[in-house]
This record gives sequence, structure tokens and C-alpha cells, in this order.
Amino acid sequence: MKFTVIIPVFNEAKTVGKIIEQVSVQKCVDKIIIVNDGSTDDTPKILKSIKDSKIKVVTQLKNMGKGAAIKVGLKEIDGGYFIIQDADLEYDPAQYPSLLSFAKPNVVVYGSRLLEDNNEHAYFATYFGNVLLTKMFNILYGVYLTDAYTCYKLLPVGVAKSLALSSNGFEIEAEITAKLAKSGVKIVEVPINFNPRSYEEGKKIKAKDALIGLWTFLKVRLSW
Repeated sequence: MKFTVIIPVFNEAKTVGKIIEQVSVQKCVDKIIIVNDGSTDDTPKILKSIKDSKIKVVTQLKNMGKGAAIKVGLKEIDGGYFIIQDADLEYDPAQYPSLLSFAKPNVVVYGSRLLEDNNEHAYFATYFGNVLLTKMFNILYGVYLTDAYTCYKLLPVGVAKSLALSSNGFEIEAEITAKLAKSGVKIVEVPINFNPRSYEEGKKIKAKDALIGLWTFLKVRLSW
């Protein structure tokens, strides 16, 4: 089973080295695509020092957003399965095997933070926002998920490319989930551990991103 990890990176000098190390030691990983999305800190310097044949670094000179970075990374993959890995250490790559155990050609596997009772949440507002977005998604699409906005989405590459993704920002998470549901692709949820970080530590997603995500759910449901 060919398995690729896409890591979008924007100004993550404090954590990018550690996440690359954590991903690299996973025996199930065949290829790592790191997309440097216009970082202005020491991230480019750290990435330039990488000497690993299974890692490819793609650089965007201007910050285009998480969605744009994922779309760039997806162009570098020609088959198998892939997962999105944030560079901020909130998600643990050691959980890949658990997700891969459910992988099938026409099935997408989501790592749900809400199915694991021991997970903490840095802010009630972000937790509540995720729950509300997920409930709205379930109502709109007639399915049942517990965590529609999780970063850990394990997708067959062919399925992902068939979605014709267009989002450039954080709303890529909503677009992927909405288009999967509208296409009738089965989504299986697996409990995962989650280590949230604070805004002081560099958390980037804001309340406005939740509103854009909701609009994306509505837009996909009423069109495409």
C-alpha cells in the first residue's frame, strides 16, 4: 500500500523539524511532500537542510493558504493513499497505522478528535465551533460525523483528485468533506489523540474561518 504524507507549512520553525522527524520514522510512510507556503521565519532554512530521499520540499514564494498548499502537494502524488499532516504537533503521526487499517479503495478514513474521551481542547469556542459546524454538515448532507473538520483525512489519491478542489484557505477541510458526502463516498471515523496548541503557541485558525467553512458546506450542497 503506497502511502504519502502532505505537510503544509507556514512559519512553523519551532515545530517543523520535530514533525518531520515524527513522520519520517513511521514505517508505513513511503513519501513525504512538504509544501512551504511562503514562510518568512526560519522554516525555509530548516527545510533546506533536509537530506532524505523520500522527502520532497515544494516552495511557494507567496503565502497562498492551507488549501492551496494541499492542492500543490496532491499534484506530486500519482497513486495510493495520502493524509494531511499539520506541522504544529497537534496530531500524532504514530496514529497512521490505526487509520490505514481501515483504508479501502473507495473509503475515506477520518481521525475523530471527538470520539476520544481523553482529548483536551484549548478553547471552548473552537471546540463548540467544530461541534456546531459538524452538526450543520450532518443536517445538510444527511450523514453522521462527529468531527467534520479534522485534519486527519486519509484519502485514496484517485478519490481526492476527482473532487476538483478549489479552496485555498482552511475551508479546504469543509470542501473535502462536503464533496465526499455529495459524491456518496463512504467516510469511516476512527478515534485519535489530539494535543491542541494555543494562539500564543501559534494556532492560526480563527472564528472567521468557521464562518467561511459553513459557507463552503452550503455552497457545495447547493451547487456542484
